[in-house]
Amino acid sequence: MPSVTATAARRAVFPFTAIVGQEEMKLALLLNVIDPKIGGVMIMGDRGTGKSTTIRALTDLLPEIEVVADDPFNSHPTDPDLMSDEVRDRTLHHGTMPIALKKVQMVDLPLGATEDRVCGTIDIEKALSEGVKAFEPGLLAKANRGILYVDEVNLLDDHLVDVLLDSAASGWNTVEREGISIRHPAKFILIGSGNPEEGELRPQLLDRFGMHAEIRTVKDPNLRVEIVEQRSSFDQNPPEFLAKYQHQQDDMQQKLVEAQERLKSVTLDRDLRVKISQVCAELDVDGLRGDLVTNRAAKAFTALECRTEVTVDDIRKVMTLCLRHRLRKDPLESIDSGYKVTKVFDRVFGLETTEG
Repeated sequence: MPSVTATAARRAVFPFTAIVGQEEMKLALLLNVIDPKIGGVMIMGDRGTGKSTTIRALTDLLPEIEVVADDPFNSHPTDPDLMSDEVRDRTLHHGTMPIALKKVQMVDLPLGATEDRVCGTIDIEKALSEGVKAFEPGLLAKANRGILYVDEVNLLDDHLVDVLLDSAASGWNTVEREGISIRHPAKFILIGSGNPEEGELRPQLLDRFGMHAEIRTVKDPNLRVEIVEQRSSFDQNPPEFLAKYQHQQDDMQQKLVEAQERLKSVTLDRDLRVKISQVCAELDVDGLRGDLVTNRAAKAFTALECRTEVTVDDIRKVMTLCLRHRLRKDPLESIDSGYKVTKVFDRVFGLETTEG
């Protein structure tokens, strides 16, 4: 029988605050936690650069949430927009519901998943014979109010990516079969990752991810040694390593909770909003999603920095993340590293052009 320490070691998650480097990815993830309406993040980069480790670490960092006890959809006990129809009806008739605290879920979507596995299935026989809507929830139900992670999203069937993006945007999943329709809340942060060598997503699908983070293999030998040492220390004695970072983890968790609260009072001057839209127009970004996401991300960044008024520098910090994947008109074109966005940003905002 395994010892308690071995069991704890198996369950231990590498702490978010101990991750060295990959600042762009970490920032994009934190901003999506502060404001999930940013629309998720696509992380593209080399294999073995810690994409999965970072996402698991972020999920582990998040505080527990209140849910309706024994509800398969993680329904919110008081917010009707985050309740299943059944819970809403029960609340209307019975008032308060039993509440439980639950860790935020991270749902890993396997590459071979079918639409039924993702969306859920309706048992037609039971529905016809017993007159009840017999629904078997899928992964989208489990991911409600959590994180849905799709590794190698560029290898996923386009139709399935469409389904995920539609649910992420609308916050609801609807399953229809033989004239029977069932829906449930599916509000989650969609995180996709992939390796550019295995192909990019089509521009139409890519555009629907709020942000696009690029990660590269670290070249600096000293930094590489630091990363290897961190991982080795964690693997050798997880409880001791976690204890060492517990204070930083608690601080970061508190910072996120406060930023989520502060977000409501963050303001973005109209003149700056006009300039954001001017940058999007000059970069020939299709639609208005780029403008909206940049506005949201700038506000989330300001909230994270413990302020309530967005500055030009806040916008600069997030703009490449929000726009670089929206510049590609030809599927064969590669995604801009950020030079184009920075160049236009500096011109529109009247700043000195930085070397790219």
